[in-house]
Amino acid sequence: MAGFPISIAHGVLMDFSFTEDQLSIQAIARDFAQKRIVPVAAELDAKGEFPLDNIREMGQLGLMGIEVPHEYGGAGLDPIGYVLAMIEIAAADAATSTIMSVNNSLFCNGILKHGTEEQKQKYVRAIAQGDAIGAYALTEPQSGSDASAMHTRATKNADGDWVINGKKSWITSGPVARYIVLFAISTPGIGAKGVSAFIIDTQKPGFHAGKTEPKLGIRASATCEIEFNDYVCSKDDLLGEEGKGFSIAMGVLDAGRIGIASQAVGIARAAYEATLQWSRDRKAFGHPIGTFQMTQAKIADMKCKLDAATLLTLRAAWTKGQTEKNGGRFGTEASVAKLVASEAAMWIAHQAVQIHGGMGYSKEMPLERYFRDAKITEIYEGTSEIQRMVIARAETGLR
Repeated sequence: MAGFPISIAHGVLMDFSFTEDQLSIQAIARDFAQKRIVPVAAELDAKGEFPLDNIREMGQLGLMGIEVPHEYGGAGLDPIGYVLAMIEIAAADAATSTIMSVNNSLFCNGILKHGTEEQKQKYVRAIAQGDAIGAYALTEPQSGSDASAMHTRATKNADGDWVINGKKSWITSGPVARYIVLFAISTPGIGAKGVSAFIIDTQKPGFHAGKTEPKLGIRASATCEIEFNDYVCSKDDLLGEEGKGFSIAMGVLDAGRIGIASQAVGIARAAYEATLQWSRDRKAFGHPIGTFQMTQAKIADMKCKLDAATLLTLRAAWTKGQTEKNGGRFGTEASVAKLVASEAAMWIAHQAVQIHGGMGYSKEMPLERYFRDAKITEIYEGTSEIQRMVIARAETGLR
């Protein structure tokens, strides 16, 4: 994929001339995806089987900690390198890219920004190198989009450690995670200002993972409810400052939305490329179906939506990289990318199934899997409705 500069608002030049390192991680991801993920993706989806061996190998290749500095076991690259690699993995299997996204964006990112040196060495290194799986626990059975309405409680004991009780739901990699970034109420009665963040070791007493959820899509990505019963979290495993958990959660989600936008682009690209090939090979009434104007119109619209989603996702990644150097925020760009890319993925997958006809509906081809996988990108890490609220509030200054 060639790079190029684009002028954006306020005369800022966004340069998409990819570096050798960015292209290298993209090539590594593409090679691994095609050789190791594509051959088993359909089987893992059908069985709902977690791809543990592939995840470990991805850690060894640097794909589980792309933006993690070398001193913490990562690849030491930037957000654009992460996006390029995520797209390649997602184009092969969205479930695998979900696991990759959580480890990179939600787990490692939060600890790198807010953790102590000891926490970075202990927890980030293990995840970045593929020696352990990470997770992120914010959602609860009664609080989804309204994340601050959580009930999980963390209470200090006489030793200054934290005793945690409560439930979290829809935890990606929950059944297999060794470490989890958890958000809980540490000071009740003051809403979001009473939330703190903690790092959980799932092998300690008091932690319980529930049954794996039977999902529509991304079925090889294990998801479950988790429960804490008098779980004791060391005071050394408080992440950031007490009472700052909600702001940490929201900041981490901004980065996570770039990961989901990348995932959506990968799914959309896979569906689009399959459709191009099908439109050349499939004949009706003596002609390739790609010669029919209605098919051509769909392909043109698919191409436009895919390119728009890709560029907006790269813009969000570039903006994140700039904020890391110069300060500022990238939440609006992340929400725009996530909204546009997720809805593009759903639309493109829908059209791909339609163009493939009966074969698009068959499990003999991957189109129906792309269709099922695309839907979740409009839901997790902030629904499309939430993204529209975030964008509109940022633009108008009104709440």
